[in-house]
Amino acid sequence: QQIQFADQKREFNKRPTKIGRRSLSRSISQSSTDSYSSAASYTDSSDDETSPRDKQQKNSKGSSDFCVKNIKQAEFGRREIEIAEQEMPALMALRKRAQGEKPLAGAKIVGCTHITAQTAVLIETLGALGAQCRWAACNIYSTLNEVAAALAESGVPVFSWKGESEDDFWWCIDRCVNVEGWQPNMILDDGGDLTHWIYKKYPNMFKKIKGIVEESVTGVHRLYQLSKAGKLCVPAMNVNDSVTKQKFDNLYCCRESILDGLKRTTDMMFGGKQVVVCGYGEVGKGCCAALKAMGSIVYVTEIDPICALQACMDGFRLVKLNEVIRQVDIVITCTGNKNVVTREHLDRMKNGCIVCNMGHSNTEIDVASLRTPELTWERVRSQVDHVIWPDGKRIVLLAEGRLLNLSCSTVPTFVLSITATTQALALIELYNAPEGRYKQDVYLLPKKMDEYVASLHLPTFDAHLTELSDEQAKYLGLNKNGPFKPNYYRY
Repeated sequence: QQIQFADQKREFNKRPTKIGRRSLSRSISQSSTDSYSSAASYTDSSDDETSPRDKQQKNSKGSSDFCVKNIKQAEFGRREIEIAEQEMPALMALRKRAQGEKPLAGAKIVGCTHITAQTAVLIETLGALGAQCRWAACNIYSTLNEVAAALAESGVPVFSWKGESEDDFWWCIDRCVNVEGWQPNMILDDGGDLTHWIYKKYPNMFKKIKGIVEESVTGVHRLYQLSKAGKLCVPAMNVNDSVTKQKFDNLYCCRESILDGLKRTTDMMFGGKQVVVCGYGEVGKGCCAALKAMGSIVYVTEIDPICALQACMDGFRLVKLNEVIRQVDIVITCTGNKNVVTREHLDRMKNGCIVCNMGHSNTEIDVASLRTPELTWERVRSQVDHVIWPDGKRIVLLAEGRLLNLSCSTVPTFVLSITATTQALALIELYNAPEGRYKQDVYLLPKKMDEYVASLHLPTFDAHLTELSDEQAKYLGLNKNGPFKPNYYRY
């Protein structure tokens, strides 16, 4: 605590006075509220000293059933949502098709995901399909305040702001779930925190809940554990492992956003830099491909011999982390595991090494071990900290070990359109499934739906699919309209 306070004072004194007094919490605390996405986030911060929980805010319709940073930013947020809509053709197509039928009429969806312009397009699409939604954030740094304000203004009860504390995080989830006269019947989760909270606090709610849709490695892992232990009391859809999520969100999205996140936070040059990427799953593959293309020297660590062999075939050196930790300039974790980068590794890194996480959870880098009296933390800019050792060595820690691309930059909208459409279809499928089709287990999205999601995105590229002739379809033993691959096909 004392160190942090000394740090706060120093940071505050450094600020040029002519800007006018900005709140302490604004300049240094982990609740740094800068968002790069638009001028909206750089509004006058005179009200920043008050936690959103203590503010009385109403939207233009007089509703106060939300908690956001500043409802006045709604107009900026609306513009961002409109930009996102241009790049999310499948969701807009779903809205058109649903003007007549409302496949989610009567659905009461409680959601916990990153709150960005792209999620807003999904939430508003679910609304157009007939659902009522309440929403919280699954990450304390990834919320775009102006987008949360736009959702609140349009009447969606949303509880989220950038830079929440741990306590705020759970409070927001609780406000979503625990409402008089409103009982959710569907859950959309990213990371499993919402599902965990309902199990812990309101297990009786599951009597009315028809299903859970989960989209992260961590959340899916938790669901399989519950299922194994016989504690999963509703059907769940594992969207993370559907082809359209795995291949596109995990691979292509990270291939573009890893460079964006690193550039925005550190302005670094990639050519010739030595980088170690921990994990060569889809996320690791995307990160490595991007860094290699920029001329970086890339090392890979892996536990799985198959992924390891893929890394070797793609031209990367396979190493153990402690073999290269002294020489690398950047360390990137992409495993979904915990304690991948330990305090011992951090102690051995060279001066100026950049450390960041592209995996789902914030457990991959042991950040807790760095909060000790002998180390000094200096906030450099939003989401960038110097951690300084007694001998003067410093490492650059991004987003305090949380998700780099969603905390420090943005994610390509088109890829999120693919993921969001998959989530929407999974919700429709579970909500409308006849009694008994899905047992209390974890399911993958039917392949026919994966193909449908992909086909909705092809017109953007003016792409023309070839159709099988009757003779060809018979030869392959396929239906002319798909599915075109067996379930075990790995794309």
